[in-house]
Amino acid sequence: MAELSQNRGKRRDGEVLGGAVDFLLANARLVLGVGGAAVLGIATLAVKRLIDRATSSRDEDDVKGDATCLEDSWKELSLLKATPRLQPRPPPAALSQPTPLPARSPSAPAGPAGADAPGAPRLSSPAPPCLTFQEKLLAFEQDHVTIPVAHVALAKQLAGDVALELQAYLRSKFPALPFGAVVPGGPLFDGLQAGAADPVRLLVPLALEPGLWSLVPGTDTVARDPRCWAVRRTQLEFHPRGSSPWDRFLVGGYLSSRVLLELLRKALTASVNWPAIGSLLGCLIRPRVASEELLLEVQHERLELTVAVLLAVTGAQAGDRLLLAWPLEGLAGNLWLQDLYPAEAARLRALDAGDTGTRRRLLLLLCGVCRGHSVLWRLGRSHLTQVVLRLGEEEADWAEEALGERFLQALELLIGSLEQASLPCHFNPGVNLLGGLREEEVEDLGYALYCGLQAPEGLLWGGVGHERW
Repeated sequence: MAELSQNRGKRRDGEVLGGAVDFLLANARLVLGVGGAAVLGIATLAVKRLIDRATSSRDEDDVKGDATCLEDSWKELSLLKATPRLQPRPPPAALSQPTPLPARSPSAPAGPAGADAPGAPRLSSPAPPCLTFQEKLLAFEQDHVTIPVAHVALAKQLAGDVALELQAYLRSKFPALPFGAVVPGGPLFDGLQAGAADPVRLLVPLALEPGLWSLVPGTDTVARDPRCWAVRRTQLEFHPRGSSPWDRFLVGGYLSSRVLLELLRKALTASVNWPAIGSLLGCLIRPRVASEELLLEVQHERLELTVAVLLAVTGAQAGDRLLLAWPLEGLAGNLWLQDLYPAEAARLRALDAGDTGTRRRLLLLLCGVCRGHSVLWRLGRSHLTQVVLRLGEEEADWAEEALGERFLQALELLIGSLEQASLPCHFNPGVNLLGGLREEEVEDLGYALYCGLQAPEGLLWGGVGHERW
């Protein structure tokens, strides 16, 4: 009985609140007009939902309906914001005033209404061409995504020169540490460079001794992180600690990525003579001190380049995986992050080669749109790659004519993932790439994508800026 009376009381309060809202909006439309009422409606809707959330208790049905409510809220807000803003009506006093008629020129002969004067030039402005979304998407690709071939070649040359200088420095500074050859790579070398913000990767591999190291999955460590691996020192009874030059970087019997990162960070920021190297290469090079990653900023007279220096465990010692020393937090700080970018890029390349498709072009378009957006910039290359990989294996038509349709399908797939707060990694389904986002960020992303799905042209030209070489 108590629960029934409580529900009746909530229903009665809801009816009273609903009546007040209807009365308020009806009078606001008369006073403020349709545009003002729409703005007031948004605020009233937000207040009503805050009151409902504060007065209603969450039961199992509410939990099951969270995704539906989130979707409805995105739709309602997008509809309210899409309400046209009408021009204010003139005051009633202006209606009673006589409107002066235009004075007729004395030299102009009187003629029938609507007839053009003989000999008068007929002025007509050509109507702007009505482009389809496919054509607008291709124009955006040409203007903001495609990088000139000369700039790509110059960037590759600069990256290779910096790699050679860095390799020479490491061998002279740390002769006892067997570093491998520094190899440039990344999106620039795979045809997936989406602009100046994409860093060129310089892999600095560690040459580990065969038989002295083994890999432990991150799920089997105290961190329980499926993204990572631990590199454990083995054969201590036959090769005691100190027999390997990498033993000085052990923490608890494991090779610590954090200790190695700090060693290389201090060297890059304090020991390397970057002004001399930059002068030799015809550019300006300086380390980005504030970043947790090891980044170098390269400024050339024709372009700017960001270079990421990545300590890596590769080859047979890593089980043909690519493990990176990455600034991780908490218990995973000493682990090595598995980098799936090479596998993802190879898969996209193979899919496109099979049917001469446009999957990689779609990925570049999504990266260009999201990077220039005030909200969607939180969706990085890894998020967008999973969407393109999933679409790439599900859809059959990847001709250029279907690129616009695939773009809209990618937005729908992203919205569905945000509604479920789940975007599993293609090559490691145990990793949820949306797990690092807060609930407010997920809601903002979902609302922006809903608006973009209703008016996709706004995503192409409504960003805060698109960096391109």
